[in-house]
Amino acid sequence: MELTDLTTPQVAAAAAAGAILVVPIGSTEQHGPHLPVGTDTDIARALSRELARRRPGTIVAPAVPYGSSGEHAGFAGTVSIGQAALTTLLVELGRSATETFERLVFVSAHGGNAAPVTQAVATLRAESRAVLLWAPRWAGDAHAGRTETALQLGLDPARVDLAAAEPGNARPLAELLPALRAGGVRAVSPNGVLGDPTGASAAEGAALLVTLADDLERAVREWSA
Repeated sequence: MELTDLTTPQVAAAAAAGAILVVPIGSTEQHGPHLPVGTDTDIARALSRELARRRPGTIVAPAVPYGSSGEHAGFAGTVSIGQAALTTLLVELGRSATETFERLVFVSAHGGNAAPVTQAVATLRAESRAVLLWAPRWAGDAHAGRTETALQLGLDPARVDLAAAEPGNARPLAELLPALRAGGVRAVSPNGVLGDPTGASAAEGAALLVTLADDLERAVREWSA
């Protein structure tokens, strides 16, 4: 169920029956020359909807499409609200949402959101609100490479310009971190790609989406219990 499709009485009835509200959190930032700037939001929204499909009594809120993306500054299309603003937004959102829903899940699909989302969850939990944070993890390349390209192909191939896909800086992220922290992604990858998207396939992405959805479903089940 989508929150915005329901009436107030329907929301009230679902919440009284124990519904969980899931909030997808993404970003609006460059993802190389071949992926849309909404890629992280697409992934968060898709996984949240899959959780709702699998788990009755789960309601999906509108996605938060802006995040902490300062490391992608200098690339057209990157729109970042920064860590402090994202933390405040999620704390206030959580406080408001938990007036209706007893349990709240944040699904965050942008790595740069980790610190502010974690801080927001800590604040909400300190206020005795039941909040779970889940973020997808995979062993592939870091940004706009084969893994994210495969995921977006698995979601909607029409949103991927494979003809424009090209390798970026494929060195391990650990080696790039000092330069990344000092000068952002542009300092280490002129095309904004950390990895190599060539060779990615929709089948690969669809399989990973299932694996990620399984992990999300398991995390929510264990937390709810």
